[in-house]
Amino acid sequence: MTALWIAVIIAALGTYLLKLAGMSLPESVLNHPTVRRVAHYLPIAMLAALVTVQLADGGGHWAVNWRTLVAVAAAIVMLLLKRGFLTVFLTAIVVCALLQLVPGP
Repeated sequence: MTALWIAVIIAALGTYLLKLAGMSLPESVLNHPTVRRVAHYLPIAMLAALVTVQLADGGGHWAVNWRTLVAVAAAIVMLLLKRGFLTVFLTAIVVCALLQLVPGP
């Protein structure tokens, strides 16, 4: 078994245990103001991380893709409209996918 597969298995197990812990938490913990604040800003942090990954080409250069920027703008609009986590991501995904059909420069 390669190191990559070991890392994938550890990440999958860790994700499963984290989800299990989240479902096992009592409601008093979930209603704590700090937890609610973190949950409120989590979509913004996830979106920023995804955009950063998309803009980095892996060779130490930044590859600015106008489609990605437009998709981020659409997601920001959804955040300003106070839409849910899933709606924000689906909007960005759909906008970026549709823009892939448009011939670019």
